[in-house]
Amino acid sequence: MQRVAETCRRLLSERGEANSVAIAADLLDDLLELQADQRLAFFELLEHQFGPDPGQVLQAAQRYAESPNAEHLIQLTAAAEPPRQELLRRLNRAPGGTAGIVSLRRALLGVLKSRPDLAAVEADFQHLLSSWFNAGFLQMEQVDWRSPAALLERIIEHEAVHAIDGWTDLRRRLQPDRRCFAFFHPQLPGEPLIFVEVALLPHMPEAIGPLIDPASASLAPRSFKVATFYSISNCQPGLKGVSLGNFLIKQVAEHLQREFPQLRTFCTLSPIPGLCTWLRGCGDWDARDDLRPRLRERLGRAHALLRSHFGDTLASLPGSFAPEAAPPELREALELLAAHYLGQESVTVRADPVARFHLGNGARLERINWAADVSRKGLKQSLGLMVNYLYDLGEVEERHERFVRGEVVSARRITQKL
Repeated sequence: MQRVAETCRRLLSERGEANSVAIAADLLDDLLELQADQRLAFFELLEHQFGPDPGQVLQAAQRYAESPNAEHLIQLTAAAEPPRQELLRRLNRAPGGTAGIVSLRRALLGVLKSRPDLAAVEADFQHLLSSWFNAGFLQMEQVDWRSPAALLERIIEHEAVHAIDGWTDLRRRLQPDRRCFAFFHPQLPGEPLIFVEVALLPHMPEAIGPLIDPASASLAPRSFKVATFYSISNCQPGLKGVSLGNFLIKQVAEHLQREFPQLRTFCTLSPIPGLCTWLRGCGDWDARDDLRPRLRERLGRAHALLRSHFGDTLASLPGSFAPEAAPPELREALELLAAHYLGQESVTVRADPVARFHLGNGARLERINWAADVSRKGLKQSLGLMVNYLYDLGEVEERHERFVRGEVVSARRITQKL
């Protein structure tokens, strides 16, 4: 680690600036060969030896507070920026530097939960990668059956929502009534960052099974009225938290509308991966003073019905639950709880991650679908429920702003449940 530390200092020196590519290449080679414990030591090095100087930051902040002019603000900004940011910028000059930094961040994310003291180092990685991977640098490509085999293999490997069961399954997802689009970055040639799968349909779908059935018949283009985003997968774990999907959804929708002018509806069929976990831990409804009394009472009764069916702790969720055979009162209780979870909790720390993604992108909470995903994964995550989010391209900016202000825009069919 001493050699790595010395190379880092050389790279940041004035002499290193003049010969940065060669030094960065040597350093990158060393870093990528480190074992897990050695990489952790490197992250600790970044935290302890390449952070900002607290004294300089304090002095600059005091000068700015006393006289808040442009010069003092520039000085404060320079003092507050950790030297490790410049170190990573220079490391990025090496051949393969961007891919190497993405790989390092993946390793950092893997230890962050047990090492929260490295959060500032992670924030610097995310800050830089968010700049380097902003929408202006990304290139969208349609993936089809003629795409290189290596790319198709990557699609199969990284499908994170609805697993692709081999080449036959993939071929159906690339038929004329389906689309797959991927985003690429010039510094990672041939490596998709994220991809989205779309079904072109006559109606907004209520279940995932027919969309991913490899034996289903392909529909004629004249029937296309609705474009449904049914899977979005990130291929680069090292880019977690770097916003890519928002731009991809909008660009894909605009591309499809040019290809099929008759398309009027753009929606998703999305999982609710956090629902069962939330149901187990949503606590005492009587203590929820933020809810209207009548709604609080109804939610409490609904939750009590679940406990009577699955046990007081809900530990048996989902057990052998079969949505198709559920009694009406249990279905009503679950749909009410799901509507509250998506329509109210999405602006809190308890939010479902998929809901936060789409609602934050300016979608509307449109419809909750019963028995929409009866796979083992679907039952485990959400007792088979799925949801449609609606993207109105003319309304997404306003809805995004409303979500940022703490409001979830929901269709009437959702608000009526509450």
